[in-house]
Amino acid sequence: MAVWQPSERYPDPRIEIIDPRFSRYVHFNAAVEKLGDGMRWAEGPVWFGDGRYLLVSDIPNDRIMRWDEATGTFSVFRQPSRNANGNTRDLQGRLVTCSHEGRCITRTEYDGSITVLADRYEGKRLNSPNDVVVKSDGSIWFTDPPFGLGGWYEGKPAAQELPACVYRLDPGSGELVVVHDHADGPNGLCFSPDERLLYLVESRATPHRLITVHKVAADGRSLGEGRTFIDCGPGTSDGIRCDVDGNLWCGWGMGSEALDGVVVFAPDGTRIGHIHLPERCANLCFGGLHRNRLFMAAGKSLYALYVNTRGAVPAGS
Repeated sequence: MAVWQPSERYPDPRIEIIDPRFSRYVHFNAAVEKLGDGMRWAEGPVWFGDGRYLLVSDIPNDRIMRWDEATGTFSVFRQPSRNANGNTRDLQGRLVTCSHEGRCITRTEYDGSITVLADRYEGKRLNSPNDVVVKSDGSIWFTDPPFGLGGWYEGKPAAQELPACVYRLDPGSGELVVVHDHADGPNGLCFSPDERLLYLVESRATPHRLITVHKVAADGRSLGEGRTFIDCGPGTSDGIRCDVDGNLWCGWGMGSEALDGVVVFAPDGTRIGHIHLPERCANLCFGGLHRNRLFMAAGKSLYALYVNTRGAVPAGS
C-alpha cells in the first residue's frame, strides 16, 4: 500500500477526469481527505446526518467504527459486530446491517437493541448477507453470497445451504422473496434515482467481474429483464451508489495501484472519472449536510471527498 500523503495542490491530482462530463462534478479546491485508519478491511459506510457521524464496518476485526464530523474522532461504535458488512438506514432512520457471522440482516432499534429481520429462507440458513439498500416503499433489498462461509477471517466456516441470491424483505409482512437467483457472486447493489433500475455487482462473473442492470417491475416488488452494464475488465467493483443525475459511483481496485479508488460511470455506461486512492475501495456512500460528501471505505482506511453532486435517496422519501 502506498503511504498516504494529502495533496498540497489544487486541483487534487488524484481526481482524474476521463470524460468532460465529469468536470461538472469536481470542485477545483476540494481534495481527498483521510479520516481514519487502523482497520483490517473497511466496508459498508452509512451516514447519520441527524447525529453528524458515519459508521463503517471493519469486518475482520468484528467491529463497526464511528467517525464524528464535529470532532473528527474515529472510535469503536460496536464490538463484536458479528462480522458486520454492508449497512444502510431504513425510512425511520434505523440502522440495517448485514452480518456474516450471524448469517442474517438486523435492525438496530432506537433503544439500541438489535432485531433479526431475516436469517432463513424456506427453512434454510442464509449464507452471509453482503450489501443492503432500502427502497422508497420501505422494502429491504440485499445480496447473499457465500463469501463469509469460507473461513474465520470474515465470518465462520459453514456449509452453504442456499444459492447466492438477491432478496427483497417486505417491511410490513416480513415476507422474504428471491428477486434474482442467477447472479455470479451478488455483491454491491443500488437503485437508480427513480428506482426503475437496480444495479448489481457480480463478483464471481468470468472472465471479468460485471455490473449488471435490471429493470424493476411495475409493481416495484420484483426484477424483470437484466443485462450487462459494465464489464470491469482488469479491475473489480464492489460497493456502488448512484448520484441524483444517475451516475454510478463504484468502489474499485484489485491487482494494481493504478486501479484502486472510485470509478464513475455515466448513465449510458461511459467511464467518466476516477478518484485514485492508495488502497482498494470496497464501498462508499454520500453524506454530509448536503449529501455531497463522498465517503470511501478503502482497505484499512476511511477517505472522503466533497463533490459537486448529491447522493440519490429513495424516491419519494
